[in-house]
Amino acid sequence: MSASSPNLKNWIIFFGLLGATIITTYIAGGFLFSVFLLLILGTHEFGHYWASRRNNVKASLPFFIPAPPIFIAGTFGAFIQIKELIPNRRALMEIGAAGPIAGFIVAVPVLILGLFLSETTAADPIYGISFGSSILLAGLSKLILGVTPLSTEINIQLHPIAFAGWIGMFVTALNLLPIGQLDGGHIMYALFKVRYNFFAKLFFILLFPLGYFWHGWLFWAFMIALVGFRPAPLIDESILPDRKHKIIGYVSIIIFLLTFIPVPFEMIQ
Repeated sequence: MSASSPNLKNWIIFFGLLGATIITTYIAGGFLFSVFLLLILGTHEFGHYWASRRNNVKASLPFFIPAPPIFIAGTFGAFIQIKELIPNRRALMEIGAAGPIAGFIVAVPVLILGLFLSETTAADPIYGISFGSSILLAGLSKLILGVTPLSTEINIQLHPIAFAGWIGMFVTALNLLPIGQLDGGHIMYALFKVRYNFFAKLFFILLFPLGYFWHGWLFWAFMIALVGFRPAPLIDESILPDRKHKIIGYVSIIIFLLTFIPVPFEMIQ
């Protein structure tokens, strides 16, 4: 069995959605923001696509989702559609982890470049949206700019490239939540099948106290409850992940811990 190649209709849809998303992200943040954000998102989704092809699983080309530019980034992200059952937990691990790892590999240098181009200013009373920080962002900001994003004395004015890197990291962490049909759900089920339900329900419960600080987590909890906790169905459950696949899983968990932002957005008044 081999996964079939995309036909003309698939390519038309792909380029049509990509073109629309280029326009909306350009309006939202400018040329550099659009280019680097779509580079991160595209790399993430093509990571899934090529891992699917590698495992002879039929999958669609990435579907980019344009959004009104008022929604900060001008896009709701991207996704691929898996059109066949996944063979086993090893293939599930490769398909689930390939996207976040590939996107992370691109997002890190984008964020580093953007931070070098960013500026710092003395802290003044500001109004609007404050963007949260992850462990990785805090460390890179301290190393490159000499200050962390949570400093009360210095403001970091993110360059559009840095903001693209921030969005890319945020999307990576969202996808790595270890629940249901998210990438993290695939990874957690492939790695810890027996304990998957425990981890999934634990993280689901944690979204509610986090929702007190950022209401977006409550929306995610609603969407997860709507879709359900059920992992991706497999053809053969008996094939266990080997050492290589376990390493891929642990690397993905580390990436999640480095990129997770407890309070992504906060209104300053």
